[in-house]
Amino acid sequence: MNNPSQRLSAHFTLAEMTHSATAARKGIANVLTPEIERQLFLTADRMEGVRALLGDKPISVLSGYRSEAVNKAVGGSKTSAHRTGHAVDFICPSFGTPAQVAAHLAKHLTSYDQIIEEFGQWVHVGFGPQKRMQKLTAKKVGGRTVYSQGIG
Repeated sequence: MNNPSQRLSAHFTLAEMTHSATAARKGIANVLTPEIERQLFLTADRMEGVRALLGDKPISVLSGYRSEAVNKAVGGSKTSAHRTGHAVDFICPSFGTPAQVAAHLAKHLTSYDQIIEEFGQWVHVGFGPQKRMQKLTAKKVGGRTVYSQGIG
């Protein structure tokens, strides 16, 4: 991996956009290709727009890019936008709860693939090429993830 302290944008580094607590705990390398690194620059730029919409409040990235091994370890979808560097899971506590953040972004973010309020714990925002403008809520029901339309 290149220099982890490398800045991808004003507020986001390569280290935070590739960090995975699961990978660290399980000793899995979250290796990225030059193509993924280029995409992370674009995703970080989009996250600057998200930060601006949230009143320039600090964002804590919980998950950005995930290698195939890391994605499998966290139980992610095989088609997850995290695999291509197009998605970020984050919190912004100084703005509000994940539900409040997701609802605000759903009203004000103009171009995205998905905004998902996940399990009341974090917000997933995907900037994949499809631009489906999906607004979803994810909950665990009987041990399975169930998605419903809308936020909250």
